[in-house]
Amino acid sequence: MTVSSPKRSSRDQRRRPSGSASPQLRAISPVQDGAASGVTVQPLGAEHREKLCSAIGLGVKVSLALVAGVSLVRLSSAYQERMERHAELRAVLDIQSSKLEKARDRFDHLFAIGGEQALIRQQGQWIAPNRLRVVWTR
Repeated sequence: MTVSSPKRSSRDQRRRPSGSASPQLRAISPVQDGAASGVTVQPLGAEHREKLCSAIGLGVKVSLALVAGVSLVRLSSAYQERMERHAELRAVLDIQSSKLEKARDRFDHLFAIGGEQALIRQQGQWIAPNRLRVVWTR
């Protein structure tokens, strides 16, 4: 049994090169990478695609691990630096706290009973009794 095809006009035959099938009946051919280069790229098989995806996934995971490692190293060095600064500040705070406590004790003793006499005894630059202080002015 033969199928008759409608007659084509000479104009339709000029547009299509001889031997080419209609667009509906054309077989799928390998994809060409540019008409001028003439290089054909074969579609990848399922196994090749799976290997490629696995390699890309591995590359992404390795790069993320590398970024995480570098970030961890930088964070640990910044943490160590902060701890050193904290230790320095704590030492200064301890020194200033001890000075403040000493000054509070002296202030409390100054206003206690007999505090004035204790202050005079502590100070060596006070003028002794029955002495006259001379202040020179210009």
